[in-house]
Amino acid sequence: MPTKIGKSVRKVVRGASRPSFLYDHDYIKVKSKAELIEMYNNSSTIPKKKQKIKNELVRRGGVVFE
Repeated sequence: MPTKIGKSVRKVVRGASRPSFLYDHDYIKVKSKAELIEMYNNSSTIPKKKQKIKNELVRRGGVVFE
């Protein structure tokens, strides 16, 4: 299962014969490296999300943590 960074959002499809929904998932793998670094350096980011971001940046390579 891919790692999520935010909550999933349910969107209603209008004009269908019956109510149907689309789900928009906020996966960490679709975020840019610059956006992840900005989120990691933000002081309001909780430690659980910082660890997820750190794991993703290490997986992608090119970022060194000391």
